Amino acid sequence: MIIFFVDKNLKNLPLSKILDIEKLNNVEKSIELANGLPNECYTNADYLAHEREKIFFNKWTVIGVGSSIPEIGDAKPYNLLGIPLILIRDKEMKIRVFHNVCSHRGYKLLDKACKLKNVIRCPYHSWSYDFKGNLVATPHIGGLNIHQSKKFDKNKNCLKEVRTNIWMDIIFVNINSDEIDFNEYIKPLEQRWSKFINKDDQKLIIHSNDYGYFNLEVKSNWKFAIENYCESYHLPTIHPELNKVSNINDHYHIQGVPNRFAGQGSKKYEQPIKGNKKFETFSNWDKDWLKNSEYVALFPNVMIGLHIDHFYVFWLEPISMNKTKEHMQIYYIGNKSANGHELKDLRKENVRFWKDVMTQDINALECMQNGRNSPFFNGGIFSPIMDQPTHQFHKWVAESLI
Repeated sequence: MIIFFVDKNLKNLPLSKILDIEKLNNVEKSIELANGLPNECYTNADYLAHEREKIFFNKWTVIGVGSSIPEIGDAKPYNLLGIPLILIRDKEMKIRVFHNVCSHRGYKLLDKACKLKNVIRCPYHSWSYDFKGNLVATPHIGGLNIHQSKKFDKNKNCLKEVRTNIWMDIIFVNINSDEIDFNEYIKPLEQRWSKFINKDDQKLIIHSNDYGYFNLEVKSNWKFAIENYCESYHLPTIHPELNKVSNINDHYHIQGVPNRFAGQGSKKYEQPIKGNKKFETFSNWDKDWLKNSEYVALFPNVMIGLHIDHFYVFWLEPISMNKTKEHMQIYYIGNKSANGHELKDLRKENVRFWKDVMTQDINALECMQNGRNSPFFNGGIFSPIMDQPTHQFHKWVAESLI
């Protein structure tokens, strides 16, 4: 695992000492007058300390998917910009997230993904916690072979649990516990997608075990991936083959109100078919929207693709100012489509298609990162017609910081 450490002293440096606040204010102007986020938001390590706190800790942030820990006792570590976390599935099949640190001496409990039997045991002094985070064993705390102490209350020294919610298998956390209730947060997107899927349909999605995951490493800031995903403007130049079947003119903007998500939709999605074989479809999909697919960036760091026959989660792991790991998880409707042998070739072709599309974007993201090294670039401008969703994301970042 790559660990990126942020100097805690950096958060004491005012944002105004790092960048021109007026440039952030300009981001929130009407799209015809606005500039994009200033260079420092993509290149300055001191700035990242503010972003870590205001965006990744204050907001609902994605750190993985439930299918990566499918069984009781499955556990894995995750590092969120220097904060060590544990993801675990408890004995009631609930996914929990804890700070990955023993309450005794601050030892990091878990270093790699594993399957635990009954407890999370600290490698240092063998203090142990159950899957709900309760401290259940304190070997020799009262002296050799004395494992209890009247002066010590185990109940006050449990693992620190992180506010967590699971939606469509996506694991959201709110480190600082000060964001709005998750149901309220996700409600605008659920309402938008009610014409495609309902609560029952959500339960039918299953992760593909054979062709359901890939990751990409990109030498750019995480925000560029969101900006790029929000718009179809780049289709003719970056995705010429895709543009032939789903032309830029077949796309429309998506701008969530309130300002929590943005993206694009297509009116020309074609289901993969091989002979008479095709994937199962969502049963409640509105018949007037059979050819539609939608691609939404849910701020800050997850991009979702919804189609009548499959669903994907493309989430971002920020490593540093100029390095991001992209995780793609693909789901289908029912186990036959997700893992049945009969449709294996279709799944293989589908994951190849999406990997090709996402890989084509990498050079664009890295070129934008390199361009931000120019001291004469002022954050850029927006097309009033083509860049509305991207401008919305820039405004969301600026508002979060200010």
